[in-house]
Amino acid sequence: MSGKKGAKKKNSQLVIRINDEERDAFVSLCEDLDTSAAREIRRFIRGFLKENQQEEE
Repeated sequence: MSGKKGAKKKNSQLVIRINDEERDAFVSLCEDLDTSAAREIRRFIRGFLKENQQEEE
Protein backbone atom coordinates (compact mmCIF):
# COMPACT_ATOMS: atom_id res chain seq x y z
CA MET A 1 0.00 0.00 0.00
CA SER A 2 1.26 3.49 -0.77
CA GLY A 3 2.22 6.02 1.89
CA LYS A 4 -0.54 8.47 0.95
CA LYS A 5 -3.25 8.83 3.58
CA GLY A 6 -6.79 8.42 2.30
CA ALA A 7 -5.69 7.88 -1.30
CA LYS A 8 -8.37 6.04 -3.25
CA LYS A 9 -7.69 3.89 -6.27
CA LYS A 10 -8.36 5.69 -9.52
CA ASN A 11 -10.40 3.17 -11.45
CA SER A 12 -12.78 5.23 -13.54
CA GLN A 13 -12.55 7.62 -16.46
CA LEU A 14 -14.54 10.69 -17.40
CA VAL A 15 -14.58 11.59 -21.08
CA ILE A 16 -15.19 15.21 -21.97
CA ARG A 17 -15.24 16.96 -25.30
CA ILE A 18 -13.66 20.37 -25.67
CA ASN A 19 -12.19 22.17 -28.66
CA ASP A 20 -8.57 21.63 -29.60
CA GLU A 21 -7.46 25.16 -28.77
CA GLU A 22 -8.85 25.06 -25.21
CA ARG A 23 -7.35 21.62 -24.58
CA ASP A 24 -3.93 22.61 -25.90
CA ALA A 25 -3.90 25.86 -23.89
CA PHE A 26 -4.96 24.01 -20.72
CA VAL A 27 -2.36 21.25 -21.10
CA SER A 28 0.34 23.80 -21.90
CA LEU A 29 -0.52 25.93 -18.86
CA CYS A 30 -0.52 22.84 -16.64
CA GLU A 31 2.95 21.94 -17.91
CA ASP A 32 4.16 25.50 -17.27
CA LEU A 33 2.82 25.22 -13.71
CA ASP A 34 4.47 21.80 -13.22
CA THR A 35 1.21 19.94 -12.81
CA SER A 36 -0.91 17.68 -14.99
CA ALA A 37 -4.26 18.27 -16.64
CA ALA A 38 -5.69 15.21 -14.90
CA ARG A 39 -4.52 16.41 -11.48
CA GLU A 40 -6.11 19.83 -11.98
CA ILE A 41 -9.39 18.37 -13.20
CA ARG A 42 -9.50 16.02 -10.20
CA ARG A 43 -8.76 18.99 -7.91
CA PHE A 44 -11.61 20.95 -9.51
CA ILE A 45 -14.05 18.05 -9.12
CA ARG A 46 -13.16 17.54 -5.44
CA GLY A 47 -13.55 21.25 -4.71
CA PHE A 48 -16.84 21.42 -6.62
CA LEU A 49 -18.22 18.44 -4.70
CA LYS A 50 -17.08 19.87 -1.37
CA GLU A 51 -18.64 23.29 -2.07
CA ASN A 52 -21.95 21.80 -3.13
CA GLN A 53 -22.18 19.21 -0.36
CA GLN A 54 -21.83 21.98 2.24
CA GLU A 55 -24.70 23.90 0.66
CA GLU A 56 -26.99 20.84 0.80
CA GLU A 57 -26.36 20.15 4.51
